[in-house]
Amino acid sequence: MKIVFTGGGTGGHFYPIIAVAEEIREIVKDENLLEPDLFFLAPDVYDKRALFELGIEYKKISAGKLRRYFSLMNFFDLFKTGWGIVKSVFVVFNIFPDVIFSKGGYGSFPVILASKIFKIPLIIHESDSVPGKVNMWAGKFAKKIAISYPEASNYFPKEKVALTGNPIRKELLKPSKTGAEEFLKLEKDVPVIFIIGGSLGSQTINNVIIDSLPKLVEKYQIIHQTGEKNFADVKNLADIELKNSKYKNRYKPFSYLNTIAMKMSAGVADLIISRAGSTIFQIAVWGVPSIIIPITNSNGDHQRKNAFNYASSGSAIVIEENNLSDDILISQVEEIMGNETKRNNMINATKSFAKTDSAKIIAKELIRIALEHEK
Repeated sequence: MKIVFTGGGTGGHFYPIIAVAEEIREIVKDENLLEPDLFFLAPDVYDKRALFELGIEYKKISAGKLRRYFSLMNFFDLFKTGWGIVKSVFVVFNIFPDVIFSKGGYGSFPVILASKIFKIPLIIHESDSVPGKVNMWAGKFAKKIAISYPEASNYFPKEKVALTGNPIRKELLKPSKTGAEEFLKLEKDVPVIFIIGGSLGSQTINNVIIDSLPKLVEKYQIIHQTGEKNFADVKNLADIELKNSKYKNRYKPFSYLNTIAMKMSAGVADLIISRAGSTIFQIAVWGVPSIIIPITNSNGDHQRKNAFNYASSGSAIVIEENNLSDDILISQVEEIMGNETKRNNMINATKSFAKTDSAKIIAKELIRIALEHEK
C-alpha cells in the first residue's frame, strides 16, 4: 500500500497532513495491516523532523505561485510549474501510489495533475470556508472531498463531500497545564493572553500588540508567538515600549513554539488572539475564548468568512483589520476578560465547533481506498 501526500509549504497545509499520517500509522498497527509506504511531494518541507519521525519519504517537486496581482515572478513561475508537472509525472509514475491526499495550495497542483493523468484516486481536504483555486479545480475529479466548514460544500459536488473538520495532531489535542508556569516563567494568579500569528507570524498583529503592551501587561501576561522573521524586531520594539514598566517581565515573546510549549501555552491561556486560518480549529479543541483578526483581501476573502463563521458559534469575537487599533483591541480584551459569564458562554460554544476525530476519519478513508485500489 502506497500513499502520497501533497500540499503547500505553510504549517496550515503541512501539519494536517502529519495528523492524518499519524492516524494511518496507528490504524495500520491496530488492525494488523502491512505498513504502508508514505511519501510527501511538495516544493518544500515545513518540518523535516515530523516527516522523519513518521517514516515519510520526501520528494521535492517544483511549483510556481499564481499571484492575483501583476508581478514579473508570474512569468518565471510558469516555468517552475511546467518543470514541476514534468517531474511529478515521472515521480508519481515511479511510485504509482494507491491513493493521493492533497491539502491544496499551489504546491500541490503538479501532483494533482499527475493523479488525474494516471487516474489515481484522489482525496482533497479544504480548510477554509471558500476553497482555493487548486482545490476548486481538483474537486471536479477527486474521489472524496473533506471540508472543515459547512459553507465550503457549496463549491463542490455534494455527493463527494464530507464535513470532517480540520485534522489536528494528537499531541496538540489536549492542552497541558503541568509545568507551564515554570517552563514559561509565568506569575501565578495573573491571567494569560496567548497570541498566535500563524506559522509565519503576522506583522499586523505584532504591531498592534506592541502598541497595546503597556496597558495589557498591567493586568495580563502575554505569550506571543511572533514568527521567526519578525522576532528580533518585535522584541526590540517591546523592550522600548516596556522600558519603564514594572510589569515588563509579563511579556513573553517567542519566535516559534514547539509542541510542548504550544500545549503549555494553550493550557494556561485565558484568551487567545489569532488569525483566521486553520489555527481556529485548534483553539476550538482547546476550549479557549478568542479574538480573531482575519487577513484583509485573502484569497476569496476566506479568512474573513472563516472568522465570522466561527464567531457565529459564539466562540469568538472578530476584529477586522480596517478597525484594528490598540484601543479597540484592549477594549475587546477587557470585554471578554472582565465578564465571567461571557467567557464561560464562549468556552461552552467552542465544544459545538470542535472536532477531534477529523484526522482519523480521513485516514480510514485513505486506507479503505488504497486497499481497494491494490486489488
